[in-house]
Formats: sequence, C-alpha cells, structure tokens
Amino acid sequence: MEKFLTTFVINKSDRILDVGGTVDNWEFIDCYNDIVLLNILKPSNQKESLPRNISFVLGDGTSLPYGDKIFDIVFSNSVIEHVGNAEKQKLLAKEVLRVGKRVWVQTPAKEFFFELHYLTPFIHWFPKKFQKKILKNLSLWGLIVRPSQKYIDDFVEKTKLVTFKELQTLFPGCKIIKEKFLFMTKSYIVIRL
Repeated sequence: MEKFLTTFVINKSDRILDVGGTVDNWEFIDCYNDIVLLNILKPSNQKESLPRNISFVLGDGTSLPYGDKIFDIVFSNSVIEHVGNAEKQKLLAKEVLRVGKRVWVQTPAKEFFFELHYLTPFIHWFPKKFQKKILKNLSLWGLIVRPSQKYIDDFVEKTKLVTFKELQTLFPGCKIIKEKFLFMTKSYIVIRL
C-alpha cells in the first residue's frame, strides 16, 4: 500500500474504485479520498459502519456499473487471478481500463515457485486435476484449513495465476513492475499513470 501511495500523486479530490477490495487494506495507509469498494460478496467480517470516506457496492469486476473514466484511480489487489478463466480475466482488465483514468492492478506471478494461496511450492504448475487430488493432504493450506473437496474443486477452478506475457496482453500500454523476493519475481503490479 505504501508503494501505491508513492507511485501515484493522489489529490484530495481523486475518487478511487477498489475492485474486489476490503476496508482492511486501506487501514494500512493514510488515504482519506472517496473510495468505493466493489465486491461480489459483502464481507462477513465487515465493520458495523464504514469510514466516512469509504462506500461499498455489490458488483462484479467483469461488468462494472460505471461510465468511462469515471474514477481517477482503479485499484485491484490480488483479484484478477480469482475471477475464473482467461476470458473473465480479459473482461476484468477491459473494465478496469475503461472506468479508470489511472490503474493499479497487483497479482501474484505464476512463474514464482511458491503458491501463496496454497502455502506450498510448485503445486500451481501441475494440472488442475492433480491439484484437486493433493491439496487437502499435501499442502500447508489444506492441512491448516481442512477444506471440503467441493471447496477445493471450486477454488482451483476459479484461481488462474497469470504470467508476465498474459498481463502484457491484458493491459496493453501499461507499465508492469516485477516485485522481487530472493531475486525472483513473486508478483506483478500493472500501472497506468
């Protein structure tokens, strides 16, 4: 979040749309702009009242209910990998670019050896069918959470990490920053200033 603040010069009047976001993320920084959180589900742990500068909208990032360039900044943190297949990722990217004058989209790198969702190395490089069979008992996530097989199947089907090349195609003309860990790219940040 600090990198977000240092990357953009945010004016007090800038309106921000957070696609798939939560209030918690904005509590890491001092940002008092008007922020709209758009999510497909109202968070169950949502505080009783939102901060005065934050509003919540039930909606889908692949079909945003807003006009072109209506937001000064569209922000999305670790969401594009959860919308489903490549076609839905394309729709989300198109919508983010359409409604935002400036854009910040962060996502884990498929190329990174460690899969953060499953807290396990290399598992995301295997076919989905194999992932579904081993996640419950051979991943740290499965051992800690103990999800049902249906939950695992759904999660694997809806999670599609993206490569650098795919991001270049999804966000033409945008700058892509490679975030590093141990000299390897762990995640990407797509930026349009």
